[in-house]
Amino acid sequence: MEINKIKLVEKAIDAQSKAICPYSNYPVGAALLTKNKDIIIGFNIESKAYPTTLCAERVAIFSALSQGYDNFIAMAVATVDGGTPCGSCRQIIVEFAGDIPILVADSKQNYFETNSLELLPKPFA
Repeated sequence: MEINKIKLVEKAIDAQSKAICPYSNYPVGAALLTKNKDIIIGFNIESKAYPTTLCAERVAIFSALSQGYDNFIAMAVATVDGGTPCGSCRQIIVEFAGDIPILVADSKQNYFETNSLELLPKPFA
């Protein structure tokens, strides 16, 4: 399946603008492409009890799963500086999406491509 990388990155950047991050001031957006070509977004949501905060990648995946999607093609993640997903998100991505392309973008739509197994070569099984 052909992936419209620019569209996926744009959706992640749009999701980033919705982030609720009053403590870190580090907005993150994610856009998850399903096999049906639907795009499910997520953004980081912070809590005063910081360990209960959720990252954008996990919000997107859990939202997609809760809507009945279970087959994913690619994900884009947007941060201010092009930071990659954290370790917890890497595990969730591999566990629920498998080895998919991951586009990591900054706020200016500059991005690079990697994949989930490159980010987490030996996931917890």
